[in-house]
Amino acid sequence: MFTQPIAPIAGSLALSALLAAVPLILLFVLLGVFKIKAWLAALIGLFASILVAIIGWGMPTFMALSATAEGAFYGAFPIMWILLNAIWVYQLSVITGWFESLGSLIRSVSDDQRILAILIAFCFGALMESLAGFGAPVAISAAMLMAAGMKPMKAAVVSLLANTAPVAFGAMGAPIIALASVTGIDIHTLSSMAGRQTPFVALIVPLVLVYLVDGMRGVKQTWPVALVAGFVFGLAQYVTSNFITVEITDVVASLATIAVVLVMLRFWKPKNPMPLDHSAIADTAAATGSGKLANYPEITATGGRRIWGAIAPYAIIIIVFSISQIPAVKTWLLSIGQVKFPWPGLGSLGADGKPVSEIMNSAGKPVSTIFTFDHIRATGTLLMLSGIITAIAYRIKPGDAVRAYWNTLKQLKFTIVTVLSVLALAYVMNLSGQTASLGSALALGLVGAFAFVSPFIGWLGVAITGSDTSSNALFGLLQVTAAEQSGLNPVLMASSNSSGGVMGKMISPQNLAVAAAAVGMVNKEGEIFRKVVLWSLVLLAYFTVLVVLQAGPLSWMVPVVQP
Repeated sequence: MFTQPIAPIAGSLALSALLAAVPLILLFVLLGVFKIKAWLAALIGLFASILVAIIGWGMPTFMALSATAEGAFYGAFPIMWILLNAIWVYQLSVITGWFESLGSLIRSVSDDQRILAILIAFCFGALMESLAGFGAPVAISAAMLMAAGMKPMKAAVVSLLANTAPVAFGAMGAPIIALASVTGIDIHTLSSMAGRQTPFVALIVPLVLVYLVDGMRGVKQTWPVALVAGFVFGLAQYVTSNFITVEITDVVASLATIAVVLVMLRFWKPKNPMPLDHSAIADTAAATGSGKLANYPEITATGGRRIWGAIAPYAIIIIVFSISQIPAVKTWLLSIGQVKFPWPGLGSLGADGKPVSEIMNSAGKPVSTIFTFDHIRATGTLLMLSGIITAIAYRIKPGDAVRAYWNTLKQLKFTIVTVLSVLALAYVMNLSGQTASLGSALALGLVGAFAFVSPFIGWLGVAITGSDTSSNALFGLLQVTAAEQSGLNPVLMASSNSSGGVMGKMISPQNLAVAAAAVGMVNKEGEIFRKVVLWSLVLLAYFTVLVVLQAGPLSWMVPVVQP
């Protein structure tokens, strides 16, 4: 058995953490400073992590390569499986001309880019996060913003930054559920605590969005609707997570915010709207590599038929995902579609036929190497089903639908390499013990100031893995242990891992790749990174102040754990 060493470099935790950080530092420096293409930077970072695992942590070579393969497979399924099918659904509306109608419909709601950033990126993106998660919210909201008349770069940055407030409760509460499973803390207690943190992020995100779109002028002219959107979303998150159930927190919050904002816009609108960039609409077809096919007639529908035709793909997605979450349907899908198996080279079967891990952590406890292949209920599969229904509804010829799928696959080829490499890097770091060494050094080295460090650890976990759920599984127990050693409330620190982690989502290489692919800027992930990294750090600092206050004078905000 391979046991993860906690301090393999000269017995020093600090030196071990420094070496463990090398692959990540290399990846972000190559991406942000030297402007190397994301797929190449990711491959270099992956190679560095394998060398560090084998030479520094003593991980057997075959095991390191097997961990690389598992991470790459996870990058392909479910991550790229989601993005591929999400972009395909979008392409189906492009080739039929309905995407142009969607743009017209969106512009009829408001001709102000700042208002659309709130409605589409913040509200609708949150709804997509609650149902699908992973890269789907960024991909879909960025495409919709482009259709409305927003430049590709701005659409990507706005969509990435908006995908923060809902993430802690995204994918039907998956991050909080994972956090409860690894920490042993009651799920309702964790949900309540997160619901007393994320609303403070939600309150300012719409203001940041309008600033990104139109600077201080945008903030001065649209602050009423931005504050209302943030307040309603945060209030709904608090009420739902504390008094109803964690799974539907973002569903309630997003729908409530959309309704309130639309009602408000009937009575109040900015006096000087920021006009849409209509040249961006023409750029959209070129950026996506596909335009309307000549063998589909011009859309002449009016009224309700035109509205439903324009929103059909997204309405179908919402309906399909909502049905999949019905308890009876969810149980049935799990029974016919979930397969679990020990990953070859990382896990084996014992004499009793049960999986036995071959990797032990520094405490001598087995590290799970069981891979869950949830192919029927997977987000990507449900998106593919939504695409098939969309093709039928739009009367798209099977050959055209298949060609659109193939074109989407070709469009994403470099994104696929990037995402697979980044996830492989994450798995190598996690299974070798590099991530544990890095997190432990931060937790134990700064134990006296752990309230300052806790959100950063969550942020680091999401930046590495691209997933708040994965970050919670990775660092949740470490947060609780360090909190107990520091005399801090473990509920607060565990929740801070999840709530603070969401600020790392926008700089995660896999999410950058998703955003770049969605707006037709493949190989320009570094440019997007440079525009969002400062905001990621600013929001992290803002959230850290909240956590420090909740650990001190605002400790009354931490829910009491019932015996």
